[in-house]
Amino acid sequence: MPLQNATRVTTTFLDSLRSLNSKTYPTNVPQSVDHSLIFMIGVGINPCPSCSNRTRYVAHINNVSFVMPSIALLQAHYNNMSGVFTDDFPGRPPVPYNYTGRPPRNTCTRNGTKVYRLGFNSSVEVVLQGTSGVAPESHPTHLHGFNFYVVGRGVGNFDPQNDPSKFNLVDPVERNTLNVPTAGWAAIRFRADNPGVWFLHCHLEVHTTWGLKMAFLVENGEGPNQSLPPPPRDLPQC
Repeated sequence: MPLQNATRVTTTFLDSLRSLNSKTYPTNVPQSVDHSLIFMIGVGINPCPSCSNRTRYVAHINNVSFVMPSIALLQAHYNNMSGVFTDDFPGRPPVPYNYTGRPPRNTCTRNGTKVYRLGFNSSVEVVLQGTSGVAPESHPTHLHGFNFYVVGRGVGNFDPQNDPSKFNLVDPVERNTLNVPTAGWAAIRFRADNPGVWFLHCHLEVHTTWGLKMAFLVENGEGPNQSLPPPPRDLPQC
């Protein structure tokens, strides 16, 4: 194994990985996207009057620290229940700044149970942008319900003008979890062809409990094969 600080070695290895891209295992990476999203991920600080130092650590995506509801998101979605979640999760950071430089003094986040709505079979690109504030580190990020293609990665801030031209749209690796580089970014693409509610979250348990997660709500398509089936009658209740 390389040394823990051998960034160049590990980066070269990761960048060399390719999919098989054969007739048996074709690579179906979306060539165009319907949703182009930038998710700033990291750890922030919220006011906490009851805490000893009047603040508490929280984790967030686009400054939203996810609050788990008392009712399952999928149950609320299937039964059209109101008041459990909202579908206004921001597709981009609300206040852009130098994510990998000196962070702004105000890193407060807002709590919320928010999802991002996707039409069935829409193509999605998500740029996961790491930050240098409070606790900069590599976040192992996992997406439920889908595999995705890792089409690009880099250090520093993602450049929406120049970095997409370097994306690998021919034979990128297909995964369901990736490490977002410390103070860097990674870009993924997938097709939303699995209806339901699916979490995207950091696999560092402490960050997940602090709120570093969000959910995609994928709408039904046409017909029963593209729609959520009803829950089984013997489904255990929480």
